[in-house]
Amino acid sequence: MPKIDNMLAILWMLSSGEKITAKQISEKLEMNIRTVYRYIDTLSISGVPIISDAGHNGGYTLLNNFIEAPLFFDFEEQTSLFHAAVFAEEAGYYGGEALNRAVSKLSKYCNKEQGKKVNQHLASLEVISRMGSLSLGPFLKELERATADGCSVKIRYYKSGEEQSKYRVVDPYRIIYWNNKWYVIGFCHLRNDIRSFRVERIESLMLTGNKFKRIEKFSAQDLFLKNLLPTMEDEEGIISLVIKGNKSALDDVCQHWFLANYLQERNSDQAVFLLEKDIIHTYVPHLLLPYNKSIQIIEPISLKKRYIEVLSELIQFHQI
Repeated sequence: MPKIDNMLAILWMLSSGEKITAKQISEKLEMNIRTVYRYIDTLSISGVPIISDAGHNGGYTLLNNFIEAPLFFDFEEQTSLFHAAVFAEEAGYYGGEALNRAVSKLSKYCNKEQGKKVNQHLASLEVISRMGSLSLGPFLKELERATADGCSVKIRYYKSGEEQSKYRVVDPYRIIYWNNKWYVIGFCHLRNDIRSFRVERIESLMLTGNKFKRIEKFSAQDLFLKNLLPTMEDEEGIISLVIKGNKSALDDVCQHWFLANYLQERNSDQAVFLLEKDIIHTYVPHLLLPYNKSIQIIEPISLKKRYIEVLSELIQFHQI
């Protein structure tokens, strides 16, 4: 283990608040006791206020509250934490207040030169958020608490396509941030199945006090994407979708959250996807509309016809 890691390990042992001996440190970290003494001396010389008591009941302790200082963060680590706080704030992160307190501590324990450099790098980054003004912080905080504690929640939820919102009891398994929106994945007692819920559609939320059993090896990401992507049931009906275009447009198409899952081949001016014919005709025309003349459909010919139909429907709609 590198020297800095050993010293940090010793510091964390001392941070317990209990008196600890060199022998205990030596046994715990599996190192020579003389090495422990050298590391203790190094920490003391660097400014760590280690209190040493000699005698039968002697040992080492830390000066009260010293561990609250964010120690051993190098310049890159400090800058990364500041940048992470910017991203979190723009994403509507529910722990923003606590994160700001943590960042303030970093600023407090920086020297003048470090603070100047960090501020220079912090000013070089700006995150433009596409989120609306609706604050989801209180709901997200309660959902995170319920998820961590394994506690069911009762929510009043509005689902698109339904006239009225409904009460549901949900066992929250995970909170997800995807495509600039927050979701909660959990077992819905109303539907007797695992479902995903957009947090912005939750009208009210209450902790029930009822505990639920966690699912082992649960992957919220796999379940979430599975619900988003249509199921391809007819393998014989899978055909090639071939698109040509300029590099910039093709890069964008190939990185699209939907089409990227079906990409098979890609070169400088052409991309090939494998999908069911029905899926191609249902979803793809609407996905390609924003690219205008920067892309061209090569195969299948039936998609070209469907694309023209969609455009015709739009023209007729706007002529009314």
